[in-house]
Amino acid sequence: MTFVVPIGPQHPALKEPEFFRFEVKGEEIVDVDIHLGYAHRGIEEALSRRNYKHNIYLSERICGICNVVHTTTYCQAVEQLAGVEPPERAKYIRAIIMELERIHSHLLWLGIAAHQIGFNTLFMLAWRDREYVMDLREMISGGRVHSATNTIGGVRRDVKTEHVPTILHGLEKLEQSTKYYINLFGSDRTILARCTNLGVLSKKDAIKFCAVGPLARASDVKTDIRRDDPYGAYDALSFNVVIEREGDVWAKGMVRLREILESIRIVRQALKEMPGGPIRTRVSLQIPPNETVERTEAPRGELFYYIRSNGTDTPERVRVRTPTYGNFASMKSMFVGGTVAEIPIVMWSIDPCFGCNDRVTLVDSRTDKTRVVSFDELRRWRK
Repeated sequence: MTFVVPIGPQHPALKEPEFFRFEVKGEEIVDVDIHLGYAHRGIEEALSRRNYKHNIYLSERICGICNVVHTTTYCQAVEQLAGVEPPERAKYIRAIIMELERIHSHLLWLGIAAHQIGFNTLFMLAWRDREYVMDLREMISGGRVHSATNTIGGVRRDVKTEHVPTILHGLEKLEQSTKYYINLFGSDRTILARCTNLGVLSKKDAIKFCAVGPLARASDVKTDIRRDDPYGAYDALSFNVVIEREGDVWAKGMVRLREILESIRIVRQALKEMPGGPIRTRVSLQIPPNETVERTEAPRGELFYYIRSNGTDTPERVRVRTPTYGNFASMKSMFVGGTVAEIPIVMWSIDPCFGCNDRVTLVDSRTDKTRVVSFDELRRWRK
């Protein structure tokens, strides 16, 4: 006999609203249904109602944690449409701010993961170290969370020479702390008991369900857009693609921690090799009809933007596919066979961001055809 355990849309284990319907037999999970769409904000419709410049600030607010990589992807897509190449110095500055964002995102993951397994001391330590990154972002851009660094054609703020020693000192402290966390992950009994052999995603399933980011790399799938399809300054920067083979919660955490060390390496290299020159190229926003796609490696995985222009200063269509959307298909195989007590940490092991993921699509029950709805149409439909 099985029972249904509903989790969400509002639940202590969820930081954002979604609904998961778990079917359990005793404590064992035998099936799960995932229902998305509780945080729909009409972002894509709003992007088609504002000009290219105003959309920078809107794309930055798709995700509070990964805001720089969103604006980078958006700006690079518009630059492709306009046939403009940003200055080399701007590319290096983008790489620096994006890697600092990756560090702060992974430390945020570590803190919340520690909280999910009842290790609140590690939670406080991780968020203490995350403050170093936020301080560096604020020093460079003026903003701790939304840095507003990117613009079409380059960046708005430069990395000043007097900032470099402070950045390097902050990176040194972060490197020491990250090495401590890596050792802790391999030795602490609480972490090993709550993270090993749980939420396993096999390499076969990771490929089958098209997993992206640390989720895929923890299952021995060596994929990283920075290496596979280099953008910006990444073709001139050297780094290792971190992989683990176990595919469990522990492996997903270890991939993220080791990636912090690689991000520190990238920032140091970018600071050392960054060329001089301008940081921005002027771009006409009257873009001829065209279409393009752009993808980058966000902290959670592949971020995909599609933009279609129509000859005006406003895009005709913008489509965003976030990493969380690409990883949801893998979740069922990670849950089934586990227990109810493991749900919070297994769910958090993919580092989900529901707010930046949710889209609404209507399905015509007579024809099975789907279509994306506008914000106004959704509002009328809800009434």
